[in-house]
Amino acid sequence: MADGCIKCGQNDVGQKDVAMTGSGLSKMFDVQHNKFTVIYCKNCGYSEFYNKNASKAGNIVDFFFGG
Repeated sequence: MADGCIKCGQNDVGQKDVAMTGSGLSKMFDVQHNKFTVIYCKNCGYSEFYNKNASKAGNIVDFFFGG
């Protein structure tokens, strides 16, 4: 495991899946086809978004910690 959050060094993280609108017609009709996983530090709130379609392999928490 890596050293911890790059902002505060803590190892307590949370994870959430979110969907967001794009631009143009998808924004106008509130079509949320952009799906992300958010990894966030429970201590300081620093967050990183990972594209769910692009990051199928590996543990994205390791990416958050720089691993």
